[in-house]
Amino acid sequence: MFSSVTAHASLLWLTLFFCPLTETFKPLLSPGGGSLTHRDITQRAIFRKTGQVCRAMAAAQGQDFILPIDDRLTAYTLQQACSSGESSILSALAFQTAVTNTYLSNAAVDVLQALSAPHHFDDETFAEGRDVVAQGAAAVKAAVKYGSFVSARISLGAACHTLQDFYSHSNWIEIGNTVPFSNLIRADTPLDNLAGPDRATCRNCTGGNCSDNLLPEILQEKKLTSGYFSLFFSVKPPGKCSHGGSFDKTSYQDPVGGINKDDTTASHGHLHLRAAQVAINATMELLEDIRLATGDKDFLRLVGVSQSSVLCFVVDTTGSMSDDIAEAKRVSFAIIDLKRGTQEEPSEYILVPFNDPGFGPLIRTTDADIFKQHINKLSASGGGDIPEMCLSGLLLALTAAPPSSDIFVFTDAPAKDAELKSTVTALTESTKSKVTFMLTDPSRSARRHQRSGSPASNRLSVADTQLYRDLAQASGGQAIEVSKSSLPQATVIIEDSSTPALVTLLQAVRTPLRAENFSFLLDELVSNVTLYITGSSPAFTLYSPTGESQSHEVSEGPLGTIQRVGNLHRMQVKTHNRTGLWDITINSTVTFTVKVTGQSSINFLFNFVEAFGGAHGDFSLKQSRPSVGKSATLLMSVTGSDSLRVTEVALVPVSGSGAVNGTIEALGGDDFLVTINEPPVGNFIIHLRGETSGASRSSPILFLRQSSTQLRASRVAVTASVNATLEPGATITVPFTVETNTTAGSYTIRVRNDRGFSVSFPSSVTLEAEGRAEGTVTLTAPSDTPSGTDITLTIEAEAPGATDSNYVVISFAVATKVTDFTRPVCQVDLTANCPQDCSQATWQLSANLTDGNGTGIVLVTLQQGNGTLNTSSSGSGITFASYSASCCSEVVELVMVDDVGNAGVCSASIRGLSSATTPQTPTANATVTQIATTSSAGHCLNLSIWLWPIVMLPLLYLKV
Repeated sequence: MFSSVTAHASLLWLTLFFCPLTETFKPLLSPGGGSLTHRDITQRAIFRKTGQVCRAMAAAQGQDFILPIDDRLTAYTLQQACSSGESSILSALAFQTAVTNTYLSNAAVDVLQALSAPHHFDDETFAEGRDVVAQGAAAVKAAVKYGSFVSARISLGAACHTLQDFYSHSNWIEIGNTVPFSNLIRADTPLDNLAGPDRATCRNCTGGNCSDNLLPEILQEKKLTSGYFSLFFSVKPPGKCSHGGSFDKTSYQDPVGGINKDDTTASHGHLHLRAAQVAINATMELLEDIRLATGDKDFLRLVGVSQSSVLCFVVDTTGSMSDDIAEAKRVSFAIIDLKRGTQEEPSEYILVPFNDPGFGPLIRTTDADIFKQHINKLSASGGGDIPEMCLSGLLLALTAAPPSSDIFVFTDAPAKDAELKSTVTALTESTKSKVTFMLTDPSRSARRHQRSGSPASNRLSVADTQLYRDLAQASGGQAIEVSKSSLPQATVIIEDSSTPALVTLLQAVRTPLRAENFSFLLDELVSNVTLYITGSSPAFTLYSPTGESQSHEVSEGPLGTIQRVGNLHRMQVKTHNRTGLWDITINSTVTFTVKVTGQSSINFLFNFVEAFGGAHGDFSLKQSRPSVGKSATLLMSVTGSDSLRVTEVALVPVSGSGAVNGTIEALGGDDFLVTINEPPVGNFIIHLRGETSGASRSSPILFLRQSSTQLRASRVAVTASVNATLEPGATITVPFTVETNTTAGSYTIRVRNDRGFSVSFPSSVTLEAEGRAEGTVTLTAPSDTPSGTDITLTIEAEAPGATDSNYVVISFAVATKVTDFTRPVCQVDLTANCPQDCSQATWQLSANLTDGNGTGIVLVTLQQGNGTLNTSSSGSGITFASYSASCCSEVVELVMVDDVGNAGVCSASIRGLSSATTPQTPTANATVTQIATTSSAGHCLNLSIWLWPIVMLPLLYLKV
């Protein structure tokens, strides 16, 4: 007989790794009938709120924002509208990636928190469910404050799931509400009119029809209830409603049936669309609360609206690197100075120095001048023996940079930490970031180390260089091998990568046995095409669709300009009036890489997902490699056009043969689901073909795009999850499983985290052939860890003899549990003396700001108004604000934010006030006392206003 502990552990394992045990809005895919999923609800809410924020920012700058804010919004149309009308080519890839990561985190709640009633507002757990939403929102705010946007999106998606489920699982819609229940995101407000624990709420459904199973008195009194749910037990309190559905055992006990509105076929499916629309508006409320706490700029970074890439350098600072450091300074300063103030200015700057034995600290900033200061401080010194901590520094950069970043590593020495190769590979696959190594004159490096008194070395060995080549090629980057004197000619590749909207048209790696031909399709939506070939002896010829050709020996020819430096050939291709299929013939005696990039708005992102069964059989994110011999599924989004169609998706081996085509299912909008019968063996990349309408032609434009990152399938499967937030000073346990369908034996386990936190785990697990083993990782956060810190945990399993391996990469946050949910308030004095010509005078506001017993006000900003704001502080934070504005600017809104992200709005207006008017309330919950006199100069007003934080969030969605 199983013990209760064993039974609970088995049940938990079933929950985590097989199926969701509760019913909810469908996570990702609609079952048909016009139902809306968590993906739809989350994406629409983010798009609408982003449109509102961009419109407000445009209005503040005196610009127009003409895009209608409705359900037809896409990442691309929003990116265009939010980009201030600049003419540069736009990419919405970062935006769509952020939105996708948020709704994938949302969908994961059905797997990770399947047995938790509060995470779905089941079983009348209203206070507990609200606490889930409140703590989730607090974690988002803390992460944004710390700059941890990846973990912020994870927390945001999870909080949105719980909030959205309220409108499907409760009777909020049935009792006549058409707007959100704002108290769910206001933990300092009461939850009124709840049905008590002994109050009956439902009656039996009639003949399978549950449309009127709520008791009439519950509807009349507007008592709030939610359905009970259990997969295993039929017991529920007498007279209570059930969730309903075939998986809910409680729905078979009187009163039978359910009240959920998860889709159009559910017990209350006739109300599904109404519930989903209110859930969208409720999600917008939550987003508005986060926006007030973080500010518009950081809110747009949270949702991924950024036109430019990051500038990320990992720099060796040992004694031989003076020339390289100087070049890193030069090229970064050149990029900053050229693009500062434009849409192409890097959105973030990341710098990681490494030496021996140390590496770091990580420098991450949005301020170019701060980045300049830090890179200016770099100097070459020390280093001990020749090998350096290169991969350790690279790991810091990979976890800090946004997904799909370009990372540049400057070094002239071997990696002392080569054992990190598999972890670096796992993170490049997971983040889809590209790593390019700038490797300089190794022989001179050895001499400099020798002169400085360090031990001598012969130079980078073939194995040392191959390590860097392997990592670069796997990520879609390059290993550039040059002398120190020619490094300035090679760093042009860094300037290339800082160009926005880069796409990959062709990428291949070959160990040649013969000359080989490569083709790439150039469509009229691509510009600034560049060809890169690396290798010590490649002979190549480029052929245009019109039959023209140019060989590598011609530096300036009809098809472009060729520059050779070290092992790199770079060709700027002349593409004018040459759309169509291009060919490259390459003949080389050694391994080479070929890559063609261009600038285009049309690009795609992808994630492997895996199916789960249960009440809402669907897909969730797969955080590891796909399996050999099994089907694989890709969730893809294609951005950059209002009208496009995907015609082919293929997994193409890097070796060039054995491509596997997928079956494509359009999900609506820009999203597609692609099913692959079996991934190729070995490394592969993803090819996508499609067509879109052209503005100047009647026939569609055909396009081809490729992924940069190399992927591979594995016969080893690693699964793990984190379903809680780690608090500073606390310990978290992460269960994991390892499975294989081939080799039995001892599998090596490696676990690393990017914060250096204390971690314990089994060094190996033993598997039978086609067997499975379990283990646990224990990780402890130091007590002084700042709230909002994100952690990337990588768990790897390697088969005996290192014949195969797989990994799982998990990101989560360290966040302090928040107990302060009181919003700041203000007391205002307003004085105005405004003549009819409003431009001739100003009015003033002074406000005393308080946070009660809270954490103190740390930030006051202008939400509306174009006057001058000044603040002053005391020991408890900001306590006073003064504001002065032209009489033509009649309204002001100040946002007050305390240390944990509670935001209050202090509003005032001089609009319509005169000696003839009666006292009025310019904002909700404001008490106004007006004392007015008149003079020949105009209206002289002195008002004393006690303004509590306004409660206008239910109306915000109406502003569209």
